[in-house]
Amino acid sequence: MLQDALTWIQNLGATGAIVFILLYMCAAVLWIPGTLLTLGAGLVYGLFLGSLYVAIGATLGAIAAFLVGRYVARDWVSQRIEANAKWKAIDQAVAKEGLKIVILTRLSPVFPFTLLNYAFGVTQVSLKDYALGCFGMIPGIIMYVYIGSLAGNLATLGKAPLSSEAQLAQWGLRIVGLIATVVVTVYVTRIARKALQDSGVEDS
Repeated sequence: MLQDALTWIQNLGATGAIVFILLYMCAAVLWIPGTLLTLGAGLVYGLFLGSLYVAIGATLGAIAAFLVGRYVARDWVSQRIEANAKWKAIDQAVAKEGLKIVILTRLSPVFPFTLLNYAFGVTQVSLKDYALGCFGMIPGIIMYVYIGSLAGNLATLGKAPLSSEAQLAQWGLRIVGLIATVVVTVYVTRIARKALQDSGVEDS
């Protein structure tokens, strides 16, 4: 279905860019993985425009999902954690260092894009910090759009052989992602522990 949508968008000309951004936004809200759309952007629009359109669509979709999670699902989740002081402390820790945590988790491939959108909605991170933190998606977006630009047509999307430069960039992104995963794990643990200590939940 996504391949059909990309073919249709490709035939729309200039209007296709707007449709693509809206489609990406809807995919993020509906928990539809955006990998194929990201690859398709590289094929249809090239590296620069493809990366730009994906970044806009992914950011708008992430913000929309965040708002849904905050104002639709937050009450449901809060009712189940309100008696757990540790969860409250962790929530407060995320609120204090929200921007750093959002950026680091966006850089890390361990944290699924669609899951993060809703998960952050039930924390105290501000919308401003969350939106700015979405810039952490850019390295991954550029990498997948570049890979998509190497495909000859939509049928080979995601299966095109990588050039040596693409392979090098892909390994570079993996290393950055690994480092970000370690950093975010240690960082979140530290600030959460401090928040627990400050709230008296955990002794020093």
